[in-house]
Amino acid sequence: MEEALLETCLEGVPLFARGKVRDVYDLDDRLLIVATDRISAYDVVMPNGIPGKGKILTEMSLFWFDRLAGLVRDHLISGNVDEYPEEVQPYKDQLEGRSMLVVKADRIDVECVARGYLAGSGWREYQENRMVCGIPLPAGLQESSRLSEPVFTPATKAETGHDENISFDQMCEIVDPELAGRLRDLTLQVYAAARDYAEGRGIIIADTKFEFGLHNGGIVMIDEILSPDSSRFWDQEVYAPGRSQDSFDKQFVRDYLDTLDWDKTPPAPALPEEIVHRTLEKYREARDRLLE
Repeated sequence: MEEALLETCLEGVPLFARGKVRDVYDLDDRLLIVATDRISAYDVVMPNGIPGKGKILTEMSLFWFDRLAGLVRDHLISGNVDEYPEEVQPYKDQLEGRSMLVVKADRIDVECVARGYLAGSGWREYQENRMVCGIPLPAGLQESSRLSEPVFTPATKAETGHDENISFDQMCEIVDPELAGRLRDLTLQVYAAARDYAEGRGIIIADTKFEFGLHNGGIVMIDEILSPDSSRFWDQEVYAPGRSQDSFDKQFVRDYLDTLDWDKTPPAPALPEEIVHRTLEKYREARDRLLE
């Protein structure tokens, strides 16, 4: 198995931000987003990564940006390293297949989440008050139940730790109400288009989160989209409400960590090769089934 790329180093190119998974470089009015092979669980980055994961995430984002271009503007300029500025050409080996050159948009600091199924924090909140982010839902729903209509459940974007679910009214205190309404409608439209496409390939997109920014006065979708890192992908063939579902993501990592005497704070334990391999296989399967 190839070695995971855990950190990039583009000497002389200013680092704009380093997240749990991505390294972002500043190219004046543009950004260079590099998806490393880092993987996090419980908001802690693991000391070893998933080799090739960053390339899978990038490939999926490029696919979705192209497919959804008729619905929403995005920040992508190019995913072809040959079209990148001269100053980053010496680092082609680091960038090939795992990077995107994008416009520098003004990020809107709210996560835009669409939920078509009741899972995760949505399921936990429903059990408490039969609502999700202030939206009343019918009684009698089970874990993983399909909702009659997808719902928009925004969240505050945290630099560290978990994002916090908020109501649409709370979002309107952070973002201009007219803009908030446009983001809600756009999120649900894009989710519906992606969900319908995925179902035709045997994958359920239970929920997903998008990030948006403003560029030249218009809304643009930014960051990565519709990957196993930002969405819950389930296998349609074995889906059954009333329980948690097997996901095409890092569930193997979480399940392994739950067997350890680890307090979910740094430093994280190294992942065994078997867990790394099985996690990578899940990411590959999601990509292969959606991009076939």
